[in-house]
Amino acid sequence: MTAQDNNSAVNYDVADNHGHVPVMRERMAQLLEPAVAGDNAVLIDGTLGAGGHTEYFLNKFPNVRVIGVDRDGASLAAATERLAPFGDRFVGVNARFDDVCAEIERAEGAIFDVAREHGIAGALFDLGVSSMQLDQVERGFAYKTDAPLDMRMDPSHGITAADILNTYSHGDLARILKTYGDERFAGKIASAVLKEREKEPFSNSERLVELLYATIPAATRRTGGHPAKRTFQALRVEVNRELEAIEQVIPVITDALTVGGRAVFMSYQSLEDRIVKQAFAELTKSKTPAGLPMDLPGTAPKFKTVTRGAEKASAEEIEENSRAASVRVRAIERLEGEPSLHPPGGTS
Repeated sequence: MTAQDNNSAVNYDVADNHGHVPVMRERMAQLLEPAVAGDNAVLIDGTLGAGGHTEYFLNKFPNVRVIGVDRDGASLAAATERLAPFGDRFVGVNARFDDVCAEIERAEGAIFDVAREHGIAGALFDLGVSSMQLDQVERGFAYKTDAPLDMRMDPSHGITAADILNTYSHGDLARILKTYGDERFAGKIASAVLKEREKEPFSNSERLVELLYATIPAATRRTGGHPAKRTFQALRVEVNRELEAIEQVIPVITDALTVGGRAVFMSYQSLEDRIVKQAFAELTKSKTPAGLPMDLPGTAPKFKTVTRGAEKASAEEIEENSRAASVRVRAIERLEGEPSLHPPGGTS
């Protein structure tokens, strides 16, 4: 069965999903189903959002229990209310997703006891900012509406996008615009920001958007999409340390998987997908010296990739849900070893 066949049933009711349509939910369920078929199956939804994927899993897999993780307390509260009919089969955790295993280690409750005793059967990470957060104008994620330059997924602490614009050096600002936004005019924009902030600190998105229109050449503006898109993406990634969280969660979650357990990552940016791809390549690589006809004892890979390369959404799904257009899906399965919730390196 092809990926296109696998996610062909995409007639989602947006109202039922609280305005947020879960991307490729059918395919995500198919990828996770072999891992969660047994008893004592605990699944982690590392990016809970509105709870659409989790609700689907809880309905489709009646034996599964889900730990839903979100750093946004308001989103977590709303999703927890939505998932209340499932009783103790769902528990929400307010944390960054790379801290999930540390949270499980110290939390109380039956679902955490099962996770500690048996390991994690499956995990899903739907990366990036959710459409629900983009729709909250006051959060400052969107560049088409004037709003405070915040961009924090957890608005209770951490630096804001305005802090970055008002305090970063030219070099650091240019670096994040280039690295996280692939912005061709990173240095030019950084120079304009430093000059403009001397007049008055940045506070709202409209002023930044006006600066970008004035700084990016007209020819590029006509062909390169909205001139603010790359800068806003770069600021959001820096504010939330998104790439660092992805790098850290992969060894954490794969170490916690039980044999046969699977972790699925949905990436929407090339930087995200590259991190997942490289980490999976390392995890699935044999440690046997090159040239030997078979793996030596203890050197065979402990994981295998489940997807062939990065799977994409079908044309039908993209037509139904435009957010699916850029998604890249990779999944990995544990072949051997004992699950451990202790983060690699012995830290917590």
